[in-house]
Amino acid sequence: MAPVKADRKQESTKFKPGKSGNPAGRPKGSRNRTTLAVQALLDGEAEALSRVAIEKALGGDMTAIRLCLERVCPVPKDRPLEGGAIRLPKLTADNLDKVSAAILRAVAAGRLTPQEAQSLSALLESHRKMVETVSLEERISILEEASR
Repeated sequence: MAPVKADRKQESTKFKPGKSGNPAGRPKGSRNRTTLAVQALLDGEAEALSRVAIEKALGGDMTAIRLCLERVCPVPKDRPLEGGAIRLPKLTADNLDKVSAAILRAVAAGRLTPQEAQSLSALLESHRKMVETVSLEERISILEEASR
């Protein structure tokens, strides 16, 4: 015979919904115990380990070569746009659509990566919001002056 379950709500729980058990959270800048332990083990050995990695790389170990090159010349996360990568029309409130279209054409032609275009579009949107805010401020000022 199966046990009968009660159809009542649980009276109390240790953690209430939406309430953290640690409201202050982890302190900023604190490090994981494992990270601290590994750093303690490697203290003073970094130079020797680097020398071994370099020697293995010079000996043709592809993993060591990749490791060394990643440290010497890391993959760039961002780069400045080349002068000819994209020609944008003059940026005004009236032609933001033309600027956006120029960005899309540059992606289609391979002059910009999609990530570069996304960054440019985000800048464009930020500029649009700023222009809109300034315009609204000016219009409100004119209306307030007229009502006096």
